[in-house]
Amino acid sequence: MPDGGKLTVRERVDRLIDPGSLHEIGATAGWAEYDDNGEISKFTPANFVLGRATIDGRRVVIAGDDFTVRGGANDGAVKGKVLMSEEMARDLQLPIVRLVDGTGGGGSVKNIEIMGHTLLPGGENRYWDFMIENLATVPVVALALGSTAGLGSARVAASHYSIMVKETSQLFVAGPPVVA
Repeated sequence: MPDGGKLTVRERVDRLIDPGSLHEIGATAGWAEYDDNGEISKFTPANFVLGRATIDGRRVVIAGDDFTVRGGANDGAVKGKVLMSEEMARDLQLPIVRLVDGTGGGGSVKNIEIMGHTLLPGGENRYWDFMIENLATVPVVALALGSTAGLGSARVAASHYSIMVKETSQLFVAGPPVVA
């Protein structure tokens, strides 16, 4: 257990699912930068666990933020694994269980600075479209297990069942720059 008494995302997943049932996808995913020779000069790993598993014998998609790496900011895979989890639930017609403890990876303020717009609602990355479609087609459960902001908070709010940990969970529209 890391400092602060919270379980890691893998410990959380292991306690939630049936033993040995996780089929993880994209364990080595991340965001790479390359030098002039085409060699990887920097690699930001995806701190997001994604896969299929069973809970009490029922197949589900598991999507969990790893808050122990970069505070749960999904910047290593924000354009990949989060969206893939939503697509997988839709395509396989499986319930999705989101273990949320982080942000969207740069959040609305950063995206406005860089791209001139936010990712939600709509946006080029289609997160919102898939989250809304999943609300109409598959059961969606979200557990807010710590502070969430931006896309993290949207993933909690856009669910059929949202569970928050008393005196631990928080939902923020965006990070500290908005408040300032």
